[in-house]
Amino acid sequence: MEVLADDPDGRNINDGCGSTHIDHLVEDVKHRGHDVGFAFDGDGDRVLAVDREGTVVDGDELIALAAVHLRDRGMLPGDGVVVTVMTNFGFHTAMATAGVNVASTAVGDRYVLDELRRRGWALGGEQSGHIIDLGFGPSGDGIASALLTLEALGDRDLRDRDAMEKLPQRLVNIRAGDREMLAAAMEAAPVREAIEREQSRLNGRGRVLVRPSGTEPLIRVMVEAPSDHETDEVCGRLVSVVQETVK
Repeated sequence: MEVLADDPDGRNINDGCGSTHIDHLVEDVKHRGHDVGFAFDGDGDRVLAVDREGTVVDGDELIALAAVHLRDRGMLPGDGVVVTVMTNFGFHTAMATAGVNVASTAVGDRYVLDELRRRGWALGGEQSGHIIDLGFGPSGDGIASALLTLEALGDRDLRDRDAMEKLPQRLVNIRAGDREMLAAAMEAAPVREAIEREQSRLNGRGRVLVRPSGTEPLIRVMVEAPSDHETDEVCGRLVSVVQETVK
């Protein structure tokens, strides 16, 4: 086992390392031939993984691995998992096939935690790698999540993970002049009609999500579709409509 960026001085938190700067870990795992690498954020509540080929494995895939593993062992309360609206469409498809119930919340681990408590479930999290396992503790814990990942893999290699197949995803942020303009754009008929039209085209194969940022005057356009080409096309059409509306 090798540990990177383990010399804190009180000022170098997230300084070119961890889950927010994962390139160093990717290169190290590939160069040294490690089976798996884990990257934590500064306060240790989020984790992302890297397989031996240098592919970054995000929270969606880690949660999918854990959900199927815990369900198979009879340790997934309600046979359910809570994720957010940003979770990849492939996750939902995989969980439906595996017989795992899925509930979605707004973005934010506090919403995930509230929904877990409301339903009496235990496992949930976000694409960013914030994973909550109430069977272990009351909040996200990156190291515990990494250990859960290893337990779920058993004697398998992370490279051979098969809990879900991610769909290509594109996310574009479009800036509005102010919060009032943002709200008006989200209610504009051309935007609503474009969302309905593109979602109808992707019905059962992918999805679109157009939502305002909760902290900035931004409209976030996200598209997931079966191929990179279709994802780019759909996202481009939606972005054009939104940009015309916020001019």
